[in-house]
Amino acid sequence: MKPPLLVATKGWDPESWAASIRTLLPDRTILCTGRDGLYHGPDHDLATPHYVLAWKPPQETMDRLSGLKVIFSLGAGVDHICALTRLPDVPIVRIVDADITGRMSEYVVWQVLHHLRRGPALRKSQAAHRWFDRPPPAAREVTVGVLGFGVMGAAAADHLMRLGFKLSGWTRTPRDVAGIAMFAGADGLDAFLAGTDILVSLLPLTPETRGLVDRALLAKLKRDGPLDGPVFINAGRGGTHVEADLAEALTDGTLTGASLDVFETEPLPSDSPLWDLDNLVITPHDAAVSDPPALAKQIAEQIEAFERGEPLKNRVDPKRGY
Repeated sequence: MKPPLLVATKGWDPESWAASIRTLLPDRTILCTGRDGLYHGPDHDLATPHYVLAWKPPQETMDRLSGLKVIFSLGAGVDHICALTRLPDVPIVRIVDADITGRMSEYVVWQVLHHLRRGPALRKSQAAHRWFDRPPPAAREVTVGVLGFGVMGAAAADHLMRLGFKLSGWTRTPRDVAGIAMFAGADGLDAFLAGTDILVSLLPLTPETRGLVDRALLAKLKRDGPLDGPVFINAGRGGTHVEADLAEALTDGTLTGASLDVFETEPLPSDSPLWDLDNLVITPHDAAVSDPPALAKQIAEQIEAFERGEPLKNRVDPKRGY
């Protein structure tokens, strides 16, 4: 009998993941938690799984997995795993999948074009029954800066370059990318911000990035561009921005517009002042949703390769958080 695995998801339906993986690994036992992320069967069941497919797994569940060999994150980020108080000393594997990457690129392109084409002003004018006759700038006049230039950031930048935008990118360590002005580290951040009209954050949530996008950072964005002020788009992690600062910046003109798919608290509380800002687009953390059939194949292949003695792909450094 091959080693079993556990699907441990809090808030998601674990059976949808189990069904997808079961067709690919039919000779294994697939255990599932409830939607609360807790396993409601006997303790001895959780002594056997070598693998856990996890989304926001509770500490209690992880502590019971005495035979665990590998943790597979079911989302693009791994902060929901690295935040555990007692992190198992086993490899953590993140999802790098064309489906998720494509969805994220779609979202970024959609929101960048929305602000390029003066979407907030058009929406406000329509609500007032007022004709808005002000042509938008061309893409070639606008610089989009990607904060966090990993797999998804690089893919989104490639799509935007094809539309004619000027691109820049910021990473923790130096990196060269053809056709893109790259900046790195604390020393390069201010210069990166100063030339950016639309700031796109795809940062992971780590101790270094938590609260990074605050009022002081937003005030350093380019102020004399063709959009009458800078724009901020966050489709990475909500903990990387300070929402009180964003609300203030969108009200006093520090930002001319923004799009947020991620928030400090999710779902976004009904009393958040962000809901009432007409220059802000709010989406419900669905920029790049994990699709079970699309991702199950990658996980199954990784498990089988691991058991053949091959190295795991897309391993995470828990100290860095990505």
